[in-house]
Amino acid sequence: MQASDQNETICFLGSPQAFGAERETAKIVSTHISTVLLLGARALKLKRAVRLPYIDLSTPELRLAMCERELKLNRRTAPQIYRAVHRITRGHNGSLALNGEGELVDAALEMQRFDDEQLFDKQAQLQRLTPADMAGLAAALAELHGVAAVSTDAHGAGRVERVLDVNERAFAAADLLPVEDVEHINAVCRATLARHAELLDRRARDGKVRRGHGDLHLRNICRIDGKPLLFDCLEFDEDLATTDILYDLAFVLMDLWRRGLAALANILFNRYLDATGDEAGLRLLPFFMAIRAVVRAHVTAADSGRPELERVAEAQAYLRLAHDLLAARRPMLVAVGGYSGSGKSTVAAAIAPALGPAPGARIAASDRIRKRLCGVSPETRLPQEGYSDEVSGRTYAEMAVIAGNALAQGHAAIADAVFDRRSERERIEAVALAAGVPFRGLWLEAPEQVLVERVSARRGDPSDATPDIVRSQLARQGDPSDWTRLPSRMEPGLVVTAALAAIGRPADRRVLVPSV
Repeated sequence: MQASDQNETICFLGSPQAFGAERETAKIVSTHISTVLLLGARALKLKRAVRLPYIDLSTPELRLAMCERELKLNRRTAPQIYRAVHRITRGHNGSLALNGEGELVDAALEMQRFDDEQLFDKQAQLQRLTPADMAGLAAALAELHGVAAVSTDAHGAGRVERVLDVNERAFAAADLLPVEDVEHINAVCRATLARHAELLDRRARDGKVRRGHGDLHLRNICRIDGKPLLFDCLEFDEDLATTDILYDLAFVLMDLWRRGLAALANILFNRYLDATGDEAGLRLLPFFMAIRAVVRAHVTAADSGRPELERVAEAQAYLRLAHDLLAARRPMLVAVGGYSGSGKSTVAAAIAPALGPAPGARIAASDRIRKRLCGVSPETRLPQEGYSDEVSGRTYAEMAVIAGNALAQGHAAIADAVFDRRSERERIEAVALAAGVPFRGLWLEAPEQVLVERVSARRGDPSDATPDIVRSQLARQGDPSDWTRLPSRMEPGLVVTAALAAIGRPADRRVLVPSV
């Protein structure tokens, strides 16, 4: 059977004989290997009867097996969407039947149809993605990676090298982009791989190479019942979908970054590391994001369904993004202090994308670290003993470790805490000194009434501060005299601009003020 011969199957699936519903007009969406019928509350996905260099779907048995594999893999993350696989058979009378006893003709994957407007791709276009979406996405991806099958192949660098090989062959086959641009990015990627080869192999030995999603861009994430769901994973190439887990994360980080949503990318990155503790691979993220951009460049260039000028322009934009992601940027450490309610976390999240390599600074926030050390979620309120001197000491010590690890890997870091004790300020400054990077201390201040009003209005926040705690902090009079003081009662955008100016970073398109 050829792909063009599946019309009978498509007509059958759209008829009342298939699912017993009244005939509805089906919307049909086609890709290079699939045809999807959008029919009422259902989405029915057929594998096209094709044989390509990277996949063979030429027989009904092969298509059935691929549908079953797609169902199994995607039910890891989206069981609400992926319902069942149906066998399409031909009876003795020559008519088609659903899950009949006759000869297998084809197979269809049944999915729950969802609102396309809730795709993260659409939500990004409408500027409706939120920090809460990023937190939910980080949790979902961390959960997937936590249970994903671990590769027994210890050659992490070799796995990345195979991706670069594919990229180079694809560029040569497309033959649309300037040769010098392609050769340059290929050479830079090869040189970067050589620098990171030992780390990549070590991570593979440590179980960080797993069977992840494999195709995690914004069009493959949707919001259902208020939560992000990952769907349509890469099902037809196990080698390509089995990657370093940070390379899996890097696709959606790159997609956000290229859309000018770097602040959201930074939040996703930070919440993912908060959830997984995978701090050791931080230096790989700019490289992984750049590879994802290069892949998108040659895939876009080869898309013959679009006008050549349009796809070449987009492919070149991806190449420029890859170059930018791989450009050297000096790390630095910024400490953001102030009494509870002064806006430390908002400022930290807003300035983080402008610091160091992509996806911006690693934020070590005392409130989140404290909750993790106490074994609870960030939103769980701690009892009084969670704020003992012993727990506070461990919290600030762990903050220094996280910041120091980021700096050691060439990334920027932000320490977000009250910092009203000289000993803790000296500790964090020593981290920058040991790493040989610039340090900037910012102290946010606002009138007592403003601080009290802000902490009183908080809901579902990692901070447990109350008005009484604010008053006790003020009574200690721990304001530093040697940090840059910034009035934080101003409009948030002005505070962020002042903070960036104080650390020598101009505001740019990457910076927005998220609500955290």
